Amino acid sequence: MDKQTIVAPMTPNGVSAVAAIRVSGPQVRQVVKALFGEKAVAGLKSHMAKLGTAKWPYDVPGAFANGCRAGAVIDSLLYLFFEGPNSYTGEDVLELYPHGNPLIVRDLLQACRMVEGVRLAEPGEYTRRAFLNGKMDLTQAESVADVIHSANRSELENAHRLLGGALSKKVAALTAQVKDISARMELDVDFAEEEADPDYAGWETRFVAIRESVQGILDSFRGKAEVGRLPLVVLYGAPNAGKSSLVNALLGEDRILVSDIAGTTRDFVEVRLFLDGGEIRLVDTAGLAEKAADALDALSMEKSRQILAEADMKILLVDSSNEQLTINNEQLLMNGTAPDLILHTKADLAACHCERSEAISNCSLAISSKTGTGLAELKSALNSRLFKNRENSEDLWITSEREKACLEEALAGIDRVLAQLRSNPAVELLAFEMQVVRRALQSITGEISSEDVLQSIFAGFCIGK
Repeated sequence: MDKQTIVAPMTPNGVSAVAAIRVSGPQVRQVVKALFGEKAVAGLKSHMAKLGTAKWPYDVPGAFANGCRAGAVIDSLLYLFFEGPNSYTGEDVLELYPHGNPLIVRDLLQACRMVEGVRLAEPGEYTRRAFLNGKMDLTQAESVADVIHSANRSELENAHRLLGGALSKKVAALTAQVKDISARMELDVDFAEEEADPDYAGWETRFVAIRESVQGILDSFRGKAEVGRLPLVVLYGAPNAGKSSLVNALLGEDRILVSDIAGTTRDFVEVRLFLDGGEIRLVDTAGLAEKAADALDALSMEKSRQILAEADMKILLVDSSNEQLTINNEQLLMNGTAPDLILHTKADLAACHCERSEAISNCSLAISSKTGTGLAELKSALNSRLFKNRENSEDLWITSEREKACLEEALAGIDRVLAQLRSNPAVELLAFEMQVVRRALQSITGEISSEDVLQSIFAGFCIGK
């Protein structure tokens, strides 16, 4: 393992109240000494937060060094020391929490790197060191990225189960069963000349059970594209039905231009909306009328129909303050797309006098973007429709293509074993196939791994993780 000490920010670049920087490796105490002085090193206690004033350890050469002289203050900040192996990486770790000014973060990184043997971390290097130091296995290491990038609560809960070792325990139990059978096979191979042919009678049942377990995990696979896709909700209706006003009201800001002039929105506009269950894509479309006013209007309506075809949830808006618009929307509905939800807008201006069409869903709400009436109910309806609670919260799924490939390799090996068992094979062939199965399972958790595999996994992580 690389014995150098690494440093990187843990928080994104930009202005914030507080930023975070992590240092990991054998030179951590030297970094503390360089930034805070000898007394700080003497008083270090693991897992105890301290307030200190970080200063430049040396003069910084070049034009960048304006004011960056030895002893000059960088920032007053909170810092935490974690003595290895009781840390995230298993090494000595220092975490710095300065004010979230990018200039301060840059200066601290520069000051840390002045200590001999300290360099900037590579993507995923902290988690890679945690894996290599036995703080987590490879499935847990991969789930760290899922925890960071989960777009809804269901995915986040699954990522936490993986990080907690739920998959690791399943794979470990299967590996133990395979090892036990393999050991018995190896004994049969060793004493094949001294004893009669081995008894395969009870082996097939055990192999079938192992196969079912492996297949069950494999069936739970959900690709990154599937898991990472945000639900798409499309608002549509007649011009001036209140679609853009509703988007602004849901976001709590004037994101989209709103006007009393019909047809203000010419192209569909996509925004992100956070609900209790997760994030969704919310699209405001150009108004759909019975006839296009001009060629541009026709093109706008065609694009609206295209995005509607991709929607996970289609919401029709009907202007409840305008009887004629209501009729137009009903006609549009009868000849067009059936909505999942109908919103009777501008409820503050007039009571909804719309007669519900038999062709549309019974699900409808009266809302007012101006007063906020019905907005909470709308968010609740979106949340329950798009983020359904899973009946069994203990279920988990895998998202790693690498883990999927390992499981497929193990399954193929088990199938070959079962086929051989039914043809009364030589025990040496069975023992070989079980070695293949065992190695495939061990590869999932990283008990067996190559440098290329590790590089591929951790290269996709962010720098500070």
